[in-house]
Amino acid sequence: MGTLEPTGPNAEQIRYWNETAGPKWIAFQSLLDAQLRPLGRPTMDRARIAPGERVLDVGCGCGDTTLELARRVGPEGAVVGIDVSAGMVGRGIEAARAAGLANVRFENVDAQTHRFPDGTFDLIFSRFGVMFFADATAAFANLRLALHPGGRLAFICWQALAENPWLAVPLAAALRHLTLPPPPAPDAPGPFSLGDPDRIRGVLARAGFERVDLEEVRETLTIGGGVLDQAAEFILQMGPTGAALRDADPAVRPAVAAAVRDAIAPFHTPAGVRMASAAWIVTAAS
Repeated sequence: MGTLEPTGPNAEQIRYWNETAGPKWIAFQSLLDAQLRPLGRPTMDRARIAPGERVLDVGCGCGDTTLELARRVGPEGAVVGIDVSAGMVGRGIEAARAAGLANVRFENVDAQTHRFPDGTFDLIFSRFGVMFFADATAAFANLRLALHPGGRLAFICWQALAENPWLAVPLAAALRHLTLPPPPAPDAPGPFSLGDPDRIRGVLARAGFERVDLEEVRETLTIGGGVLDQAAEFILQMGPTGAALRDADPAVRPAVAAAVRDAIAPFHTPAGVRMASAAWIVTAAS
C-alpha cells in the first residue's frame, strides 16, 4: 500500500489527518468507536445493505465501520475502506486481519481526487468522514461515478455546533480562557461543514445525486468512555476544544482543563458522562 502525499486540493487536510488528528484518533480509537457506534449502526440500517453487495467506506478511520459493513455484506460481498490517514488505514488492516475477514481491502487515498473504476460499488457509506473536502461538490461527483446506475449513498454528519451540546458546552467553558481566531467560512472543511441541510441538498444535487433524504438523529452519547476525568481529558484532546487548545499558551491549559471538567460534571451519571448530540443521516441515489 502506497502512502498518500499531502498534495492536491485537500493537501492541508491530508497533512492534518496524518500529523495531528490521526494519531489522536488512533490513541482514542476504542473510546471513539464506542461513542460513535450508536450513530453509525443506524446509518447502515438506513442503507439497506444486502448480502453480496460491494461497498465503499469513505473516511473509514481505523476500520470499525468497514469491518461491520463486511460482516453485513457477507463473504459473497466486498468492502473497500478509504482514508487520507495512513496510520488509521494501517490500523484498519490490522483489525481486518485479526477478525479473519477476507472480503475487506483498505486504501490510503483522497476520496475527492482518487479515480475509482466507474460503476464499481452498490453503496457508498460514511460515518462522519465526508465533511472535510475542500470542494464537497467535486468530491461527491467523483464518488458518484464509482457507483453503478441506481447505486446508493448513505452517510451521517454532524448538525451545527450549537445543536451538539457534547461539543458546544465544553468549548464555551474553554473559551473563557482562550481566544479563537475568526471562524472559518461555513463551507470550509471541518466537522460542521455539512450542518446546514440546504447545503447538503445543494451539494448532492450539483454532484448528480437524486432522491436526497435527510433524517434528523438526536442521540445521547457516552463521552470519552464515561468516567468524568477521562471524558474531560478526551474533550481536551479531541474536537473543537482540542483544536482551540492546540496553539494556545501551555500555561492556560490547567485553567481550561478545570473549566471543561466543571462544565461536563453536571452530565456525569452512573452510566458515565452522557450528553446530547445532533446529526443528519443522509441517503441518496445515483
